[in-house]
Amino acid sequence: MKLDILAFGAHPDDVELSCGATIAKEISLGKKVGIVDLTRGELGTRGSADLRDQEAANAAKILGISVRENLRFADGFFVNDKKHQLEIIKMIRKYQPDIVLCNAIDDRHIDHPKGSDLVSDACFLSGLLKIETELEGEQQEKWRPKKVYHYIQWKNSEPHFVVNVTGFMDVKMKAVLAYASQFYDPTSNAPETPITTKNFTDSIHYRAKDLGRLIGVEFAEGFTTERYVAVENLDKLI
Repeated sequence: MKLDILAFGAHPDDVELSCGATIAKEISLGKKVGIVDLTRGELGTRGSADLRDQEAANAAKILGISVRENLRFADGFFVNDKKHQLEIIKMIRKYQPDIVLCNAIDDRHIDHPKGSDLVSDACFLSGLLKIETELEGEQQEKWRPKKVYHYIQWKNSEPHFVVNVTGFMDVKMKAVLAYASQFYDPTSNAPETPITTKNFTDSIHYRAKDLGRLIGVEFAEGFTTERYVAVENLDKLI
């Protein structure tokens, strides 16, 4: 299955938290979108890997994505090496996305910049003819995405561009809150973490609202890029 957009996340919920509204908007425009989670989030303070698997499946249904896979890398301990790069390359060649979305280049959680570098490097390597990969007994063709964008996560990084996601925040929040074990729950007796506070849940909304304010719309999500952002002409800018 060829996808228009393939979003990678170091953990289940990274994609929903950071660019869930953008994905929902692209799907509404007829795009085929998939998600590949690198780990099962098994080191998370709350919940379990099995529970996160189910929450990820529920979030995928809410967003309406075409496919979701989990590479089961070691949470907290995966590295950017040949072994892991080849697994990413297999996913890129399998789905042949035009656009890849991946973790923030710099962020609080160590897996986020690691995941960012890993996926970015694999996107380049995937286009090299002499790197051979095989999936399900078949030799894969080389494929390099046209664009690689990094979504913004915990750190409030300066975006290189923002996407107007007005009208899609409700579906984003439903997808985020499908991870019920991870976020604010006043009835829970589980240990508190930086993402279980009401302030964090509220921040998802107000950060998007603030980015929207800066471009004259209600809500927006921000991204950074590895190359110049080009527009066809000045009329294409909001």
